[in-house]
Amino acid sequence: MKSIFQIGIIKSNVFVRLFALTTILLTAMPASAEQIVARMSGHWAPKHQSSIHAQMFADEVTKRSNGKLKIEYYPSKQLFGIREVLGAVTSGAIELGGIVGVVSFPPINKNFNVASYPGLFSSYGEQRGFFKNSPKGQEIWNDITKKSNSQLIMYNPVGPVMTFSSARDLTGIGVMKGLKARRLLKSEMPMWKALEANAVSLPTGEVYTSLQTGMIDTINSPPGSIEAYSWWEFLQYGQKPYQYFADAYIMANKSWLEGLPSDLRDLVLTVGQEVGKISTNTILDAGEATLKKFEARGGKITTLSGTEKANFDKLMQEKVMPAMAEMFDSDTLSEAQAYAKN
Repeated sequence: MKSIFQIGIIKSNVFVRLFALTTILLTAMPASAEQIVARMSGHWAPKHQSSIHAQMFADEVTKRSNGKLKIEYYPSKQLFGIREVLGAVTSGAIELGGIVGVVSFPPINKNFNVASYPGLFSSYGEQRGFFKNSPKGQEIWNDITKKSNSQLIMYNPVGPVMTFSSARDLTGIGVMKGLKARRLLKSEMPMWKALEANAVSLPTGEVYTSLQTGMIDTINSPPGSIEAYSWWEFLQYGQKPYQYFADAYIMANKSWLEGLPSDLRDLVLTVGQEVGKISTNTILDAGEATLKKFEARGGKITTLSGTEKANFDKLMQEKVMPAMAEMFDSDTLSEAQAYAKN
């Protein structure tokens, strides 16, 4: 049996240990409390170029801020899908999100549909310049960011869009008749209708299974996506020319961004600009590299030329473009055409 003296020593030791543990916890609390954690949602698979650069942005901000601002990136729609992510940024459910413009912006301002007008812009720089520098483009962009309470942090393009199929060799426009095509955008409908293909609306996460089951056999997609999502397990044929430059962005909830300490806010914008340049400068080569891998797997790419290219251009001009023109105001198209021409 322990003496009263021994029991007292034991109690004293327990008290000392508890006091020491409490001191450690209290000392650690300020460092933890000072750290700001921001969640960034992306629908892209981890191997997708846009996902790689989103992760690069998150890691670089965390590193340069010495952990004061930790950005946690969640790919593969762990938080939100391609059609829901901008709404999550707007509501503040997340602080940042990977946004595909032609998916998320037209429901806010239909005039953004001009970005998917076939052959209008010849580069990402030209397309971005329209929305940054032209009066009409600025009007569209400012309306979208105001209504969505968002701010551009980084350009993160997904790549130029072309057509792929598992059903047949895409040697021209005539072979498209009867194909079961995936539609992601409303602006894709005029093209599929003109080609007499049957279009089914599907989000990105359902494409693999739909190709696997035969629900669809044809898609419009940036090359990088067929590799990142393993769609090339089913797709065997591709057709160029590229139709439009699909741009994407890292957007932040504006209220959250403005609430950051100025040094961290400046860091986010600086890193976004730097990584955005890397993303933009590498996306075209990455897409072409994917196409080489696609061909090495036995895939076949047809680049339309001669009569078939003339037929493609005629279809775009006579059927697709007039139908698409109804999706935005006439002055939007005319100003975009004038900007691209100059």
